[in-house]
Amino acid sequence: MSERGAMLGLCTVELFLPNGHSLKEKRQILHSLKDRLRKLNVSVAEVGDQDLWQKALLGIACVSNERAHVTSVLDQALNVIRGVPTLEVLQSRIELL
Repeated sequence: MSERGAMLGLCTVELFLPNGHSLKEKRQILHSLKDRLRKLNVSVAEVGDQDLWQKALLGIACVSNERAHVTSVLDQALNVIRGVPTLEVLQSRIELL
């Protein structure tokens, strides 16, 4: 292992759920999505818009000793999210710390 130090990647994703008709339905969709994302060994949480039926703000974090690995994992996470037909990505942002 190299001595480069830890690299933290944070991805925030604003989502629109066009078919969301209740908070219960929204939470079911997000729970399924979060389970799929965790298979990528990331931490994921709903960090905003919890009281809105059709919007969600997710935070996804990844830690590694290599910048390329962090970037790759967060790109994969975004691809998983974009592959969900019941969701629309309004905005996404990746920060490396």
